[in-house]
Amino acid sequence: MQNSPLPTTDTSQKSLDIKEQLFIYLSYWKWFVLGVLLCLVGVYFYLRYSVPQYGVSATILIKDEKKGGSSELSAFSDLNIFAGKNNVDNEIAILKSKTLSQGVVSELGLDLTYYVEGRVINPELYKDLPLSIQFKEKSNRYYSIDTSFVISPVSNEAFKILRFDKSKGKTYRYGQVITSNLGSFSVEKVANIESFDNDIFVIKSRLTSRANDYSNRVQIVNQNKTNVIQLSIVDNVEQKGIDYLNMLIQKYNEDAVADRNQIAKSTEKFINERLEIITNELEGVEKNAETFKRENRLTNLEEDASLNLSSAAEYERSVVETETEISIVNELLKSVSTADSQELVPSIYLPSNPAAVLIEQHNKLILERQRLLKSGTTSNPQVKNIDKQLDGLKSSIMDGLKSQLATLRITKNNLARQENRYNSKVGRVPTIDRIFKGISRQQQIKESLYLYLLEKREETAISLAVTSPKAKIIDAAFATGQVTLNRKIFYLAAIVLGLLIPFGIIYLLFLLDTKVKTRQDIEGKVSIPILGDIPKSDSSDQIIKANSRSSSAEAIRIVRTNLEFILSHVSDEKCKTIFVTSSIPKEGKTFVSINLATTIALSGKRVLLIGLDIRNPKLEQYVDLPGKGLTNFLTKNNADIKDFIVKLDGYENFYALPSGVIPPNPVELLMNDKLNELFEKLKQEYDYIVVDTAPVSMVTDTLLVAKNADAFIYVMRANYLDKRMLKFADNLYKEKKLPNMAIVLNDTDWKKTYGYGYGYGYGYGYGYGYGAEIEKKPWYKTLFKSK
Repeated sequence: MQNSPLPTTDTSQKSLDIKEQLFIYLSYWKWFVLGVLLCLVGVYFYLRYSVPQYGVSATILIKDEKKGGSSELSAFSDLNIFAGKNNVDNEIAILKSKTLSQGVVSELGLDLTYYVEGRVINPELYKDLPLSIQFKEKSNRYYSIDTSFVISPVSNEAFKILRFDKSKGKTYRYGQVITSNLGSFSVEKVANIESFDNDIFVIKSRLTSRANDYSNRVQIVNQNKTNVIQLSIVDNVEQKGIDYLNMLIQKYNEDAVADRNQIAKSTEKFINERLEIITNELEGVEKNAETFKRENRLTNLEEDASLNLSSAAEYERSVVETETEISIVNELLKSVSTADSQELVPSIYLPSNPAAVLIEQHNKLILERQRLLKSGTTSNPQVKNIDKQLDGLKSSIMDGLKSQLATLRITKNNLARQENRYNSKVGRVPTIDRIFKGISRQQQIKESLYLYLLEKREETAISLAVTSPKAKIIDAAFATGQVTLNRKIFYLAAIVLGLLIPFGIIYLLFLLDTKVKTRQDIEGKVSIPILGDIPKSDSSDQIIKANSRSSSAEAIRIVRTNLEFILSHVSDEKCKTIFVTSSIPKEGKTFVSINLATTIALSGKRVLLIGLDIRNPKLEQYVDLPGKGLTNFLTKNNADIKDFIVKLDGYENFYALPSGVIPPNPVELLMNDKLNELFEKLKQEYDYIVVDTAPVSMVTDTLLVAKNADAFIYVMRANYLDKRMLKFADNLYKEKKLPNMAIVLNDTDWKKTYGYGYGYGYGYGYGYGYGAEIEKKPWYKTLFKSK
């Protein structure tokens, strides 16, 4: 059996965390086995007594009205105001509607459910009933009532109607009319059944709730995005599922046909009313057209308008030409009047222009004069003669232009009058045309609408005469067989659930439990070395003897061995002082102190055990000690410490110094230099001094005397110390308030800590090879003990 001299809390081997967690959960294997067994038993009984379910399926084709289906809405399809195509998703929604389901349930009477009394389960009856309930008249509240009762046969002629708990019954005869809140009804016995003995349970459900149940259970699938849909349902009565699907398809078609007929009748009424109105309006429009033509003397409006328009255009063109000539003459007159007599006059051709010849003569003389001047002067007689002629021609040209201008203006006025006359006739054409077109348009609209309504009236009459169902049945409802429960999956689920429930409970307990359990809860949380852990002792006041072979004794010996490595800095010739403390009371520091001191004393060393927890001394619970001790020595002057030290019986070198009387001023007493002098003196007489101190988080006593220690054993009790206190202990270690501090985990469960977590290192537990501990057998093995 080996242990690390100074176990560290480093988490370098994180890969073992999963394995350690697994071993922790495996320590609760009994709970996992129990959970699995309970779930398997539960599944067995569930499968044993579960009511079998049966599958039913049907296939239908939703007709597409755009592809050959007939619908009264298609009569107006060319107007694009109605949707003629059946949307499959919409039809599926109709098939799953609560209203349609209510009609099916009401038609088949599925709101009444019958069960026959059995030993374990009550099987449901459907068409194989030994009796039937015939309603003569149903009450107004019939479909909104939830009730139940029992029909118990009394004889072949009579029966009782009891409450569902079979109390307060009343006897009736078969065929007798019974009045109740459901209405009036009678119970009729089936003719081919002579007698029956079992009670019949009748459950009357509200129509809405029963219809909702069936509607929710119907599954509708659109096959490959076509107009073919498959309906399926699962029911505990095969024939009832078949009847429900068949009636559902029938009701769907009946409602569709009823809707179509209602629309067709409304359409026919509307068309007849409109035809009467349109006929009267059409006659009125035709009479208005006749009157208008007579008043305006119209034969052919287009030809008359064309003739007037061409004449007006001709006169307009002449007016424009005349205005052009007037503009040209004005420009010539202006040019001639402002030009010099020796300058050329523009020669522009104008029809019937008398000045054109004069202008031509004038320009020739100008050119002749310019030619003569090239070889002579203005004094030349020929030049002077030309100048006289030019003056006379200029005056004649101006007179001719003025005369032509006056003529053109008279011509323009005459042409303008003729143009206005024809324009007036043309201007009236749009008004006449507009009025006539309005009358003609109204006539065409009324005529087209009249013919359209006549056509649609015939189509509607045909659709009323021949109306096909919306859904074509491809496969009527048929049974697909029992929907068997996969037992393997159920048992597998039971095993998984049986493992998960204990796992969840244990995980939740671990999650809510903040107590330190094992050394794995300490490792990685603090940097303090661990000396070892001490398993739970059979007795809280157990003291190690020379022949002790218990697991606690072996653990104390391991702690003592590991402690020597911490005290290696102290010479073997000097006394080694070991202080034992804890975070809070009741962690077992006194138990560790006295047993550690005992273990050292048994090795032949001279050991002194001092009770320094002067506020709450505990040594007296383990050994018989006098009432006087350390506090008495510290409060008295000239007292001899040897008078207070007690040698323990059964041990050669084991001595104890009790705590003494509880003082009123423990802090002042521990701060006395007399205590330090006492330790120096005692170190000269003993090899080891083990000191049981106060809990370090409760009072400051331990910190006051810590300087006298060579090492500190910090006791932590499993299942007692809160994990949040680990940080407090780690701070003490890091701040070096307690010299050579090391942890001892007390009161652990060695089976959980070693038996699984370290199966090969400590698999046999403490004390292996000594034969001192008696093996504890489980209770079930004692049942088969050999005689």
